[in-house]
Amino acid sequence: MLRTLILTTAIALPLALPTTGFAAGGESEVKPKKTETTQNCLQARQWDPEIKKYVRFSQPVNGVWDADIRKCVRPDKTSHLDSDTLYKAIRELAYAGRYGEAIEVLDQMPDQLDDRVLTYRGFTARKLGDLQQADLYYEQALTVNPDNILARSYMGQGKLAAGDKVAAMTQLREIQARGGAGTWAEASLRQAIQSGETYNY
Repeated sequence: MLRTLILTTAIALPLALPTTGFAAGGESEVKPKKTETTQNCLQARQWDPEIKKYVRFSQPVNGVWDADIRKCVRPDKTSHLDSDTLYKAIRELAYAGRYGEAIEVLDQMPDQLDDRVLTYRGFTARKLGDLQQADLYYEQALTVNPDNILARSYMGQGKLAAGDKVAAMTQLREIQARGGAGTWAEASLRQAIQSGETYNY
């Protein structure tokens, strides 16, 4: 009886912490905003001489919107874009369910051992249903940066999807212990544990 009470308290306490005022870090609670990357870079345009204007054609063309030149650029041509722009594009593409394109952009990141790259590789692997590969990426990200609370949140959500609520709770406690209380990383994992539904961002 006492053991059950202790376990129940251990699980309930992290879930009862305040949820308002997400602090900086751990990405944003706001869903990725649609930009030209997901609105205009999925389909290319071609000139139609009969109607004398550009029209879309159905052959998908992967790319990232380059605001400087105001056009879509292929993932292998994005090396001049800064890392934050590329991470935003990866997050936007992943939220839109375009995981293959997100991976193509990830492939172009200069430092493949960067913990953010590994975190998003884990995220895309998890959303594609490969929970084992996702775990490997998250573990690599946490080896590089044990304080990467977003990787911990995603890992916890993956554990939850695999039916391991205890492992998800372990990651939630790690996030809180590492200063992540009040961040989206903490809140999204806590809410996922409560509801059983994971997040796409």
